[in-house]
Amino acid sequence: MTKLSVNINKIATIRNARGGETPSVTEAAIKIQEYGGQGITIHPRPDERHITRKDVYDLKPIVTTEFNIEGNPHGPFIDMVLEVKPEQVTLVPDADDAITSNAGWDTKKHLDFLTEIIAEFKNAGIRTSIFLDPNPELVEYAAKTGTDRIELYTEAYAKNYTVNKELALKPYYDTAVVAADFGLGLNAGHDLSLDNLKYFADNIPNLLEVSIGHALISEALYMGLENTVQAYLKRLAKW
Repeated sequence: MTKLSVNINKIATIRNARGGETPSVTEAAIKIQEYGGQGITIHPRPDERHITRKDVYDLKPIVTTEFNIEGNPHGPFIDMVLEVKPEQVTLVPDADDAITSNAGWDTKKHLDFLTEIIAEFKNAGIRTSIFLDPNPELVEYAAKTGTDRIELYTEAYAKNYTVNKELALKPYYDTAVVAADFGLGLNAGHDLSLDNLKYFADNIPNLLEVSIGHALISEALYMGLENTVQAYLKRLAKW
């Protein structure tokens, strides 16, 4: 079964809009895990617009499933991850002022940089994943970096799902097949939702994990957090 890792950035966004500690990101992480979530994802950015450095350290003892920290591997981010030692670090090439992640790595162009960074994380015992557009040609270079996994950037799939879901899925399927050939684990995330997740998960081979935040937290406003987490788990179930 594909694991569900819940990105709780939006919990921090709501908290920061008002100040104080409500809603609590640590309480959200505890509840999500109680409700069956199999991981907690955060994406701390330099401007701390949502997840703060303090949140990262506060969450470490709270997350008893899998802690996945995403981000652009600049100096302070690298130092923080090496200190916290999450189960997984996902490398994302987003600019500091990006509203949200909007592209994967050009693994050919950044091969040397990624290889150096990944070796540092792996030497610390941290599983690594590279955020990647659905492009089979980039998988070979991702494998050359020494990464454990790639995470497919699924915005294009979500955008085109209602137009032609088979066509929207094809580049992701093709990339997943090549990833398996190179022995890479496969994650996915960005704009996956209750509407489009099941078709993706049922048709992408060897999908180990999905990271979902914006849609899940938004849907929880109407359905409640427990019901929403359970609904996502049902979409991922193989029965």
